[in-house]
Amino acid sequence: MNENSAIGPKYAINVGITERVTSLIAGALLFINAVKKRDHLTTTKAALGGYLLFRGATGHCNLYEMAGKAHKPDPAKNINIRTSLYVARPRQEVYAFWRELGNLPLFMEHLKSVKTQGKKKSKWKAWLPGQVGTIGWKAEIVKDKPGKVLGWNSLPGSAIDNAGKIEFRDAGMGTELRVIISYRAPLGIIGAGLAGLFTPAFEKIILNDIQNFKTYLEAESNYGNGLIAQA
Repeated sequence: MNENSAIGPKYAINVGITERVTSLIAGALLFINAVKKRDHLTTTKAALGGYLLFRGATGHCNLYEMAGKAHKPDPAKNINIRTSLYVARPRQEVYAFWRELGNLPLFMEHLKSVKTQGKKKSKWKAWLPGQVGTIGWKAEIVKDKPGKVLGWNSLPGSAIDNAGKIEFRDAGMGTELRVIISYRAPLGIIGAGLAGLFTPAFEKIILNDIQNFKTYLEAESNYGNGLIAQA
């Protein structure tokens, strides 16, 4: 349930999730009752049912708006990571390793796999809490300046809204990375299976994973095993 509907105008969300669910249920019952009964209240019940369905689907209440009720923030918890780190490796080498997205699970424990599909698209799988299962989505590279910037977004309709941007800068004998990674539940609602992802604990895991990149790329053993190509 997103305030930016792809099939209609934009409505400010001013109804809470509990109210929205209640509105959807009540609206559906009224609408069904109106169709079945067909009494003198049919039109009224159908109109009220339709309004409640609209209210639940969009999260917008015209009566609340007229009464001056403020916009209600999207209840979905976003994971927004902004951090930077220094890696004692040349910038082009660091960029090349990250650009091969299939390398990410090597140091990001929350990812099970990332499989590239052509030059720009990829298929991601992340572990659910406790590694009881996975959730997958597709992403596309939206910004790529070799050795400088790499950015990606999940594709529309994905089970998870994921985006990332990495900036690579020379820093002495190594590279400074400025990292932005975000995870968001689509439609503003977190299902039972996803709720465990959008927690401070998951945010900490992602931060640790990013720091693991430094450890992994600086490890000489990875070069000796041929896991990282020399620049």
